[in-house]
Amino acid sequence: MGTQSFAGIRILCRNLLLLREGSGVQWLIGSPFFPLPTIVSTVRCLHTLPSNPLFPDLAKELDDIRSLIPRGFEVIGALVVHDKDGTKAEKVAGDAISAVGSFRKAQYGNDREDPVLIGAVLDLNSSNSERDLQFFISSTGTSYKLEKVSSVVYVDQPEKEVWERGCLVCCELPLKLPLYYVSDNANGEALALSLYLSLSNAFAAEGAYAQAITAVERKLLDPQVAYIIEAQDRSSSGGPQPVILHGFELDPAAEDLPENAVNAVILESDEDSFAKSRTCSYFLSETKDITSFNSVEENADKIIVSVMFNGSKSNVEPAAPIAEYFPALGEAKLLVVNHKLEVLSYCTKDLRLADIISKLIIPGLVDQLHSLKNKILPDLLTQQLQLRPYHFMPPAFLHPITVVYELSYGETEMKQVEARRSLHLRLGLPFDRPLLRIANAINLSSIKDNTRGKSNPKVGSSLLKDVHHGIPSSGVSGGHVSLIQGSYEYYHYLQDGFDDSGWGCAYRSLQTIVSWFKQQHYTSIDVPSHREIQQSLVEIGDKDPSFIGSREWIGAIELSFVLDKLLGASCKVINVRSGSELPEKCRELALHFETQGTPIMIGGGVLAYTLLGVDYNETSGDCAFLILDPHYTGNEDLKKIVNGGWCGWKKSVDNKGKHFFLHDKFYNLLLPQRPDMV
Repeated sequence: MGTQSFAGIRILCRNLLLLREGSGVQWLIGSPFFPLPTIVSTVRCLHTLPSNPLFPDLAKELDDIRSLIPRGFEVIGALVVHDKDGTKAEKVAGDAISAVGSFRKAQYGNDREDPVLIGAVLDLNSSNSERDLQFFISSTGTSYKLEKVSSVVYVDQPEKEVWERGCLVCCELPLKLPLYYVSDNANGEALALSLYLSLSNAFAAEGAYAQAITAVERKLLDPQVAYIIEAQDRSSSGGPQPVILHGFELDPAAEDLPENAVNAVILESDEDSFAKSRTCSYFLSETKDITSFNSVEENADKIIVSVMFNGSKSNVEPAAPIAEYFPALGEAKLLVVNHKLEVLSYCTKDLRLADIISKLIIPGLVDQLHSLKNKILPDLLTQQLQLRPYHFMPPAFLHPITVVYELSYGETEMKQVEARRSLHLRLGLPFDRPLLRIANAINLSSIKDNTRGKSNPKVGSSLLKDVHHGIPSSGVSGGHVSLIQGSYEYYHYLQDGFDDSGWGCAYRSLQTIVSWFKQQHYTSIDVPSHREIQQSLVEIGDKDPSFIGSREWIGAIELSFVLDKLLGASCKVINVRSGSELPEKCRELALHFETQGTPIMIGGGVLAYTLLGVDYNETSGDCAFLILDPHYTGNEDLKKIVNGGWCGWKKSVDNKGKHFFLHDKFYNLLLPQRPDMV
């Protein structure tokens, strides 16, 4: 047993168990800024040893996890799911903790003390439920003294705890690395100009690149480098002023200081010392109440860090520039490598600004620099890779993750698709949702623009989105509500100055459906106009050329043709002979919303509607339909739309005996299917 007792493990992540149908390993992610032991998130281990599929391949996993998880979060445990008979849970947990200890040693070295490490075990022979996980902890960082955990607490409102406690620190650093090297000389050797000797062009360029990376690392620790720290929402007219910290203020070990640091330290003023002692709270509001979390951009406090390599401090002793000459033994060549580093880190608001730079930003920049180096080195001379980091906040994740994409490939090319599928597997994300495309990324540019006092108006469509949010309940007693998944834009009559009143309702419903596919990043095409919809039907041979520019109606079948042509999306069609039969389809419609989540077009007689959900009581048969009505002709006034019933719950027969769906009309329901893609 361990020498320290703990009240229990705190779990913040909403989906702890990613492995439910087979053996495997998950990394448990925590943070030094939370009470120990607290599990904030989990990711799957994709690389294991051939000799032991339940033990991670640490070399491969280390590079992946280091680039994926932002600084401020770290691996604190491992969860093992197995189906081995007769294996004691404590033995499996001990092996897991041993792997975590080795992982942390490889990442941080021997100088960093391990926190409480966690080993979690699930035996598939007895259960595949998260509630049957067995947890063990080691307060010594080894597998020799384990303590079984008897109390596991699932924290309510985890987003509130994460983002009221802490903030996001953002740093962008563009780099241009000129690499000089020499082609083969008469002796078959190559010399990297001003850098080193090598045996070939490839080795020369790779060596020059490695030297350039090392030079950047040293520059980040240079006593003269300046780090400008400012609030994300600072305006030009007020707010806390930026704080400037220099390299000599970051408390490096004395033996790590460059030679010119001595004079720099002598020049530290009282103002410098005060800036050095400030914490994040200097830039942030004292209280922040997050009742609902929508996005990092909207809800998280953010601090921006800029790196200035040009020295702004003077040394006591004047110094002249120094030029060195290195003769080349052959023809010199120049290769310029461009990198744009983008690092996110998390910290609590009481952390010193100097510690943000030295413990989060600099290590984060170095990690990302090495990640880029590992990707670019194999093709340094043969191909200039366009590598770019992006940050994402996948559903159910409490913190961002960082992914480096190769922009030479299109997002639909197989290499990029396979890279995203691998990430979906690691993060436990579904394989029919495009959650990690570039369009899903956190917009760091808009965050940085706000620090310069620029207005940042919302760019894009002026149409209303998700108008069903906050509408009154359906009135179905004991019903189960099944709704559209994701966002859409509301298209209706007379928008964009185009008069389609009396004939364009199905066109508008189609536009709403296409907007859903666009909002979910299944497509990047613009929502088609009436004319473009007609043009598509002519191109596939469904209509004659005279159809273009006409005011002819279209129905569910034509909509399915257009969705197939423009998006490659398949559709299912349900036919009913009378509006009175629609309530009988509620169970099938509920299943559609729960599995596909796409908006449905309902066409009957001369009218078309968009269906956003159903509320259905299986026992009583009572039901209601959430209708988005394209026949609205007013302006984009949400209150007017909701109060006027243009978006709301409709019963097949209301309490006054009025039928919403006509008994003497047949209806076609178009159910677009969600594409199976990432």
